[in-house]
Amino acid sequence: MPEQLSQETERARGALPFGPAEVTGPSMVPTLHHGDVLLVHWGARVRPGDVVVLRHPFQQDLLVVKRAAERRGTGWWVLGDNAFAGGDSTDYGVVPQDLVLGRVRFRYRPPRPGQRSPLAVVRWALSALRPVPADRSASRRLRAR
Repeated sequence: MPEQLSQETERARGALPFGPAEVTGPSMVPTLHHGDVLLVHWGARVRPGDVVVLRHPFQQDLLVVKRAAERRGTGWWVLGDNAFAGGDSTDYGVVPQDLVLGRVRFRYRPPRPGQRSPLAVVRWALSALRPVPADRSASRRLRAR
């Protein structure tokens, strides 16, 4: 299942170079989780290992988030960080460059409803906002598949 993004993402994308996107689905676990809010740099240059937002090749009204593993011809081979979730280039092949919309810069993980203990709140506060790093080993994982 592809990692979907909320409809608000599409509306916010046109106005500014940076915008929010909310993650739904498990395909990018452990990097991203369901409910995470992303700060996306629309139109940013993509390099192998970057986490990107793209249009699904077969359902172009659906936005997904994946890791750009490697450049192939005029497009990108994209993979989810959770190999068991599917919904990446192993299912639909190379994604054309014009469907890759932006690069994810930060993720915000909202607090869970049951987090009440002081220790849980401190742990959440220390990890709630993090940059989303590029994983340059993505192409090695690609060769291992």
